[in-house]
Amino acid sequence: MWVPLVENNEHNGPGADYFVEKYLNELLAQSPNIDTIVLGCTHYPLLINKIRQYLPESVQVLSQGEIVAESLADYLHRHPEIETRCSKNSRVQYFTTESAADFDAKAAIFMGKPVRAAHLALCT
Repeated sequence: MWVPLVENNEHNGPGADYFVEKYLNELLAQSPNIDTIVLGCTHYPLLINKIRQYLPESVQVLSQGEIVAESLADYLHRHPEIETRCSKNSRVQYFTTESAADFDAKAAIFMGKPVRAAHLALCT
């Protein structure tokens, strides 16, 4: 239920509180030894404040986005030659095989600003 909450822009609503609390209680009931939860989905960081709200302070929350970003920063630090290979005049383009309008609406939630994607048809 967490993904649909985010994709329907309901992650800040009271329904999100219900489902976050419900699923965290189910998870924590499985073992008293849980000390860390890894958010392994790109959608979950938008729920991180609610997730922390319903967890004991002793449970650490790790977000895969932060882990990937830290890993990339470390890699780039260890490979400074990459800097000379990167363009400084780039632009961001979004392509989707699904509905561009649906993608735009959902991507705007994550990006915090309007997104314009182009539909890409795949040949089968």
